[in-house]
Amino acid sequence: MASPVPFLDVDRLARGIGAGDRTVLSRAITLIESKRADHRRAAAALTQTLLGATGKAVRVGITGAPGVGKSTTIDALGSMLTGDGRKVAVLAVDPSSRRTGGSILADKTRMARLANEANAFIRPSPASGTLGGVAAKTRETMLLCEAAGYDVVLVETIGIGQSEIAVADMTDFFLVLMLPGAGDELQGLKKGIVELADMIAINKADGDNIGRAKAAAAAYRAALHILSPRSPNWSPPVVTYSALTHDGIAALWAHVLDHRAKLTASGELAARRGEQQVKWMWTMLEERLFAPLRSDRALKAALPRIEAEVAAGALAPAAAVDKLADLLGL
Repeated sequence: MASPVPFLDVDRLARGIGAGDRTVLSRAITLIESKRADHRRAAAALTQTLLGATGKAVRVGITGAPGVGKSTTIDALGSMLTGDGRKVAVLAVDPSSRRTGGSILADKTRMARLANEANAFIRPSPASGTLGGVAAKTRETMLLCEAAGYDVVLVETIGIGQSEIAVADMTDFFLVLMLPGAGDELQGLKKGIVELADMIAINKADGDNIGRAKAAAAAYRAALHILSPRSPNWSPPVVTYSALTHDGIAALWAHVLDHRAKLTASGELAARRGEQQVKWMWTMLEERLFAPLRSDRALKAALPRIEAEVAAGALAPAAAVDKLADLLGL
């Protein structure tokens, strides 16, 4: 019998990841992202093998509207952290991207310092897929990065809608970035996202923008007062900073560490991570169950006809589900 293909050699991959080999880490992430059944089994075995070496990193989710400066912020924050001796992994959740490699590859030009740091690892989301699938792969990738010794994981959401919730559900601290100006920005503030926020940070607080940034911060603080905080142990602060000049970056990180200390002491961090693990399990199960809908040729061929019959009122939804279940062998 031929020797195992290195790509599927779980023990060899685990040893390489544990040694901090970036090439092996990249190969293992490619394995995680594969949809092949044998790759999926190997990936599950790999994450189980490495599980004991995970969970020690600070996991920070970062979101914000296009143009708010997410990439510049990550570059400034990540570079400060690597300068302090930390190892930083940057991951993306972008289910909307159909471009090869994901949008974050273009963002590397705006993360010029961090991309060249030996203690930094930047990885895009899969180039396409459902939110559940992309989020699950990002969670798995996060575990591999932690096992490789990265003690800070920054997860950027560059998609829209539910992707912010997915990122909040896989991180310890959810950072929402905003722009100066308390008018249109405040009106466009999504209540659901703000309720998830552990901190709101106003970027571009430099030059002529400083006054506007302070005014925006005051408006956001007032808005937060009428919402229930995500945690009974933490009141989300609103801060101003400049990713361009780096003013306020150190203070921003200090809030992340303060949050971690308080939630760790109360036991909430461990409880939140446990809940996230269970959600992760169900997300992966749902993705597995729905996989045949996207890959089975007979099912894909039957779906348009069944959907048309339901839309026309010729087939009851319950009967349609029975037909689909029969095709799936359920």
